[in-house]
Amino acid sequence: MAEGHIPERGGPGPASHRPARAAGAPPLIVVFAVLCAVELVGVAAGEHAVEWVAKPFLAPLLAAHLWRLTGTRHAYVLAGLGLAAAGDVALLIPGTPAFGTGLALFLGAQLCWITAFLRAGALAHLRSRRLVCAAYLAVWAAAVAALAPALGPALGSAVAVYALALLTMALTARVLGAKALWGGLVFVASDSLIGLGSAGLDFPGRSTLCMATYIAALALLVASFTTQGSPHENTPAQEATA
Repeated sequence: MAEGHIPERGGPGPASHRPARAAGAPPLIVVFAVLCAVELVGVAAGEHAVEWVAKPFLAPLLAAHLWRLTGTRHAYVLAGLGLAAAGDVALLIPGTPAFGTGLALFLGAQLCWITAFLRAGALAHLRSRRLVCAAYLAVWAAAVAALAPALGPALGSAVAVYALALLTMALTARVLGAKALWGGLVFVASDSLIGLGSAGLDFPGRSTLCMATYIAALALLVASFTTQGSPHENTPAQEATA
């Protein structure tokens, strides 16, 4: 979830369903990279107007790139990117209601991505990795306990629900191998930076780092699906992922 204005507090499918690939560098990714640079400059400089130019288009560009390569095969991933784009817009608007709306939209995005990873075989993948699951749950509990006093009951409860979905997404992402694994972990790191800011624990460059990690997480997650085989078939690399 990319940071917005937080309230201050202490196998490929049938050819008919998949657009043809074009030779050369993907033009959508080139545009995405340019807008990423614009967005990061805007965040670093504190230029909110620049963020409006770039941020709302980041997730849609990745969605268009994914659709161009795989068509509608990854519908849940596309839906999640759409919700993320709406959440990015909501988080550009100041105030608590907009922040709550953005949180709800990103919760929907995480649930879509969890569904996509479950369809790729995440449940079977994790059955032999109970210690990893327990570690993720322990991280969630520790983070919620640390942030709850600063966030208050209402926001703290909402953040706890979202954080559980976020960590579940990161956990299930492991089924698709290294790119998805790192995408999930970097997403957790990015949203943890938002949590620190909402709890009043700020530091220089936090917003820029938050945005950079969010962009990297989205790109890694999408890349894991563009290089994936059958939605129900794991590669040897995926099986080897711890």
